[in-house]
Amino acid sequence: MAALETILIWCALLGLCIGYYLVPYLITYSALRDIPAASRIAAFSNLWLAFQARRVRRSAAVHAAHQRLGPVVRIAPNHISIASTAAVHPVYGHGNGLLKSDFYDAFVSFEPGLFSTRDRAEHTRKRRMVSHTFSTKALGGFEQYIQQNLAVFVRQWNLKADNANGQFAKVDALAWCNYFAFDMIGDLAFGQPFGMLEKGKDIAELQLEPRGPISHAPAVYLLDKRGELNAMLGCVPALIPYAKWIPDPFFYKGLSGRLGVNAVGTARVTERLQRGTKSDRIDLLARLMEGKDDLGNSLGRNELISEALTQMVAGSDTTANSLCAVIYWTLKSPGVLQKLQKELDTVIPNHDCAPTFSQVKDVKYLRAVINEGLRMHSTNSIGLAREVPPGPGLEILGHHFPAGTVLSVPTYSIHHSKEVWGDDADCFRPERWECLTEDQKTCFIPFSYGPRACSGRNVAEMEMVLITAIMFSRYDFELYQDQWKLRDGFLNKPVECQIGFKKRYR
Repeated sequence: MAALETILIWCALLGLCIGYYLVPYLITYSALRDIPAASRIAAFSNLWLAFQARRVRRSAAVHAAHQRLGPVVRIAPNHISIASTAAVHPVYGHGNGLLKSDFYDAFVSFEPGLFSTRDRAEHTRKRRMVSHTFSTKALGGFEQYIQQNLAVFVRQWNLKADNANGQFAKVDALAWCNYFAFDMIGDLAFGQPFGMLEKGKDIAELQLEPRGPISHAPAVYLLDKRGELNAMLGCVPALIPYAKWIPDPFFYKGLSGRLGVNAVGTARVTERLQRGTKSDRIDLLARLMEGKDDLGNSLGRNELISEALTQMVAGSDTTANSLCAVIYWTLKSPGVLQKLQKELDTVIPNHDCAPTFSQVKDVKYLRAVINEGLRMHSTNSIGLAREVPPGPGLEILGHHFPAGTVLSVPTYSIHHSKEVWGDDADCFRPERWECLTEDQKTCFIPFSYGPRACSGRNVAEMEMVLITAIMFSRYDFELYQDQWKLRDGFLNKPVECQIGFKKRYR
């Protein structure tokens, strides 16, 4: 009798599991059954996508599925990836009505920030309060702080070059890109750099409570682990409350990273708030404190912390990864460095004087090299998820997507599409930017697209233009690795980039 009861219990559990996956497949998402799935599991469960995120290779797995199955692929029961020009505007453009999916719930810290806010009205409110932070007028005031950090960068690299006695000084370019980007966002957002450039180390102050003791931790490492965990939990939001109970180093390292990043942001915001708005500093947090919504209300303290964290995360890792990609592909591609240096020499006659943004912002080949680096290595390579709102649904490429369907355009795949970029789409060729087609302009989305595109794009571009111009005009380089390894969390991050550099003489 006991054996029979055990069998019946197991049969019931099996039936529940089958029903849990089969019923949505047959009924709830029946309109999507004609779309090929990345795997048999993907049609029934989001576990396939979560597993790829856990392996830190989601964008590569989705890209491989598109290469096998075509431009429209089912990567979860109600999530369709569309690698086509035809999908960019309908999914991300103005006025389309699509909503952020529950993927973004994994990125909420204290409360939803501009990036993680899903409600359209609340997102509009927040964006209105934050947008003035990155206005053209504000941008002009930021350059002085970028130049100050560039001066520290150059001083440290000159010291390394001098110590190499005429040989190439060997460094990990990724590490130094991280030091610059984190110090830069610390300066712009909180009024002072983290000090990574001065120390030549990944180190930042941590304060778990506003009046608690101060310790130090590797902020870059913490941010990496946080991003990887959030990208995985975003695929299975139901796991978010239970992540701390999962006996897997991936989860507890990610949770530690999340806690550490929150602590860094909280400490910096607390310190900056104590200085108030009467400072001469024109930093992002001061701008955020000045922001008002339509009712004249300012951001609350938790909102300020959330937005400051958003700026810290968005303005550090993304810039570092993109800079590293530009360095790697410039050095790896024959003739590019020499052509870039020749052009820079015409606008920067004296290497000992740092160029201003106005001097180098319109240097065509410099811009082409940066854009091609952003295309080849999309630091956010996954497709940002959007949900079709209640109503008649949406039609793309002959497929009807009813309300509740999640759609995304995979950035890596669209940036490497041979239909868009030609047969040499996997080659680094800056010359392609001399004459772009309309499809290429539409499909270049390193900062996303539409009303939810990166609000800090102008600041990031200013940073990249200035540091790229200074690096390649002042130094000669060697590349010490033929291939680089990547870890694809929320951001597609290089593991390292080993190079050599020495002072350049003309």
